[in-house]
Amino acid sequence: MTDEERRFYLFPIRVIRGIHGDKLMKIIPLSIPTPFYVGNVNVYLIKEEPLTLIDAGPKTSEAFNALREKLRGHGVQISDVKRILLTHAHEDHCGLAKQIRDSTKDAEIYVHKWETGHLFGGVAAAENKNLLTRAGVPETVFNKIQTVFKDVARLTDVLSAGEFSKLTNEMPVEFAGGVLKVLHTPGHTPGSCSFFREADRTLIAGDTVLKRVTPNPIVAPDPIDKNKRFKSLAEYLVSLAIIKNHAPTLIYGGHGEPIDDYEEIFHRYIRSVNDRQKRVISLVSNNGVTAFEVAQKLFPAAIGVDVHQFLAISEAVAHLDYAEADNKIAVELQDGVEFYKNLSPKN
Repeated sequence: MTDEERRFYLFPIRVIRGIHGDKLMKIIPLSIPTPFYVGNVNVYLIKEEPLTLIDAGPKTSEAFNALREKLRGHGVQISDVKRILLTHAHEDHCGLAKQIRDSTKDAEIYVHKWETGHLFGGVAAAENKNLLTRAGVPETVFNKIQTVFKDVARLTDVLSAGEFSKLTNEMPVEFAGGVLKVLHTPGHTPGSCSFFREADRTLIAGDTVLKRVTPNPIVAPDPIDKNKRFKSLAEYLVSLAIIKNHAPTLIYGGHGEPIDDYEEIFHRYIRSVNDRQKRVISLVSNNGVTAFEVAQKLFPAAIGVDVHQFLAISEAVAHLDYAEADNKIAVELQDGVEFYKNLSPKN
C-alpha cells in the first residue's frame, strides 16, 4: 500500500533486543501536560542513537519545562535530540517540534506529507469554511469555531517548506540497534503515522489507538483534491485492520496507558462504529437532514462549546460519509449544503 492510498500513569519502559550485536532499543514514555480536555500527551524518547523523540507536546512553557525535566531524569538534554518524528500535526503532538529543533541546532523533523496543511499554518480558512458550510454549519457557529482554532493555533509554530522531511509508508527509521517501520495509518488525520518495531511487535500509534476512548475522525480536506472531503472513517477502519494484521503485542498511544490487548480494543472500536452508524442512520429523514443537524441530535451538549462542537460535527460528517458510501443513505447538494436522505420509507 502506498502513501496515496487525568491521571499520571506508570508506563512500562520497553527495552528491545536489537538485531545488530547486543544493542538495545529503549522506548521511554514521557507524560507531558497540555491545556486540552484530553489531558496529558505522551511523548516517546527512543534512547538510542540517533536520539529521537516521537511527538513533542504543545507549545507552552509548562510543557517545555516538563519535557526538559523528564529528559534530564533519563540523562538526556534537549540539545542531545537529533530527530523528531511526528505521529500527526495536532497542536498537542507537534507544538514544540520547532522549538526543540531550534534548541538543538540540527535535529531533523519528520512528518507525513498529508499533514502539511497543518504545518504550513493550519488548513486555510476558505477550505475550512467550505467543508463546514457543506455540512450545514451556520455562519455564527463557524465564526465561533474559527475563533477557537485561532487560539489553539498559538500552541504550535508554523513549519515552512524545507524545515521538515517526509515520512512515507513502510519507510525504515534506522537506529544503531534496530529499525522502526513507518505505517501510514490515516483516519484521525489524513497523515497520521504509527511506528512499528517488528522485533517484538511494539507499536507507537499516536492518536490512532487509545485505550479508553475511540479517536475522533476529524473533518479535513482531501489531501489529493482539496475540493473534496477526506473520507476519514473509511480510512480509519482500514488503518485499524492494517494494525491488526501486524498483530502488535504492545501499543503506546498518544494519551493514556499502553495497550496490550489490541484484539479486544479492535473489536470494541468496531462495535462502537457499528452502533454509531445505526444511530446516525436513524436520524436521517426522508426529507433530508444536514450533518450539523445530526450533530445537534447526537451531541446536544457539545454544540456551542469550544472545540467540542467541531469534534461533534466531525463525527457526524464521518459517519454520514461512511453510510452514504455504503449506500445506506443518499446525499444531495442544495445551494452548497449537503442534505442526507434515508433510502427506506419510514412510517
